Amino acid sequence: MPTYDYKCDACEHVWEEFQSIKAQPTKKCPSCGKSKARRQIGGGAGLIFKGTGFYLTDYRSDSYKKAAEADKKASGGGDSAPKSDSSSSSKSEPSKPAKGTHE
Repeated sequence: MPTYDYKCDACEHVWEEFQSIKAQPTKKCPSCGKSKARRQIGGGAGLIFKGTGFYLTDYRSDSYKKAAEADKKASGGGDSAPKSDSSSSSKSEPSKPAKGTHE
């Protein structure tokens, strides 16, 4: 439910009310009691995001995430393959350069 700003035309009193969107605007001023209150047009409230973040990927389905992971591994983007290859080649041939590279 939103908070609305009100101002009394009779006494210039300004206040806020927490109301439903469907509720009728308040007419009676809580300060002077006259029916001269008007709802003010506000600029709107800024959005406040709380939590770790709001990203498109936060709301992806599990099937999408699994397909993306499989695609990443198929394209060679996975981290597990290069680590095992580099560690095994560095243990067997530490002083030789890799094949196909020129120094």
